[in-house]
This record gives sequence, structure tokens and C-alpha cells, in this order.
Amino acid sequence: MYHVIQAPTASTPLPGLYVAPAEFAAQMRWLAHHHFHGVTLQEAYDYWHGGPLPSHPVVISFDDGFRNQYRKALPILAHHHWPGTLNLALSHFAQPGWGLGPRMIKAMIRNGWELDSHTMTHASLPGLPRDQLSYQVAHSRVVLQKRFDVPVDFFCYPAGAYDSTVIAAVRRAGYQGATSTQPGFARWDDPWTLNRIRMTNSTGPRDLAALLHA
Repeated sequence: MYHVIQAPTASTPLPGLYVAPAEFAAQMRWLAHHHFHGVTLQEAYDYWHGGPLPSHPVVISFDDGFRNQYRKALPILAHHHWPGTLNLALSHFAQPGWGLGPRMIKAMIRNGWELDSHTMTHASLPGLPRDQLSYQVAHSRVVLQKRFDVPVDFFCYPAGAYDSTVIAAVRRAGYQGATSTQPGFARWDDPWTLNRIRMTNSTGPRDLAALLHA
């Protein structure tokens, strides 16, 4: 799980969400050297239902929709011939100076990236009225499908916040699964709260090996 692919500074808010491009590249090199293979969340889901996967598959996901995910992460992943999984919050779409624009997202899709929903406005979902919850969950999927002509079959809970009502809304909207911020490995028998491993700027080779039990 990644957010901002940029070096944090002493004044950076939420520095745990930042990973410098050099550190990201080093993490990807470590994965490749240890015979991991980048896949999309859809490929993992299809494997759970009988499809193929390479050995040591890993989903490399990016939340929110920052421009540096295109400028920095995309070339690094392309070097390894790996896709990313972009969880786009539409409030971040085409924001001047820092948000991913339509051409960038289309280029990511052409490079094999998967596009999934991270809501309309990155709102906290538990407790929302039903119409607002539907707007955030179901409408965001429709907007992304129409804008980019891709399936958008997975959802990502903002800040990892969900409850049974939110999960029910995600299921009603037609998604196949949803990612959380709970640490660990995603499991086939729990598609609505898929675990992820948070990566940071200080995640070195030994840390990565321990996180992945490699």
C-alpha cells in the first residue's frame, strides 16, 4: 500500500504516507530479485476463482491519486513489466499541480494498471446517510467506468474505515471486493476487507523480507 511517491521532509504532514522514489525503486528491485511478480487485484481475485498467477504474486496499490504515482511509480514498475492498482478518489482527479489528470490515468491503464474506486470525496463512510453512502460508493464507480471505460470492480475504504452498512453498500454497488488498511495478507475468504501491507520510506530489505515472510 502506497500513497505519495515523494521524499518526505521535516515539515511533511503525515510523513508515513510518503515514500521517496529512490526507496520505492529499491523496494521494487528487492521484490524482483526475490522472484516476486507484480499483479493486479483483479488477477489475484481471478486466481482465487480458478485463474492463473505467477509465483510470488504481489499487488502494488496506490491510494488517492497523486501525480507522482504517474511520474515516479509508473516508470519504475514499467521497468519490471509490472502493473499497479490505482485507488482513485475523484476529489483528487485533475487537481492542478498534484492530482492525476485524464491523460495520465489513461497512460497508466495502457500500461496494464487497474483502476478502482476510492469514493467521490475521500469521505469517512461509516455513519453516512444511505443516499450519501451510495453517492460515495456506487456513483463513484459509475463515474470512473464512464470516464475511463474500464470495469472498476474493486473498492478502497478511505482511511480504512468501514462497518457492516458500508460493506453492504459496496456489495450492492457490484464490486467484487474491497481493500482495507488492516495489516497482513489478503485472503480469498474475506474479499470485502482485504488486508494490505503499508510501505514507508524506511522499509528496507530486511523489513520487507519480514513483512512478506520471505
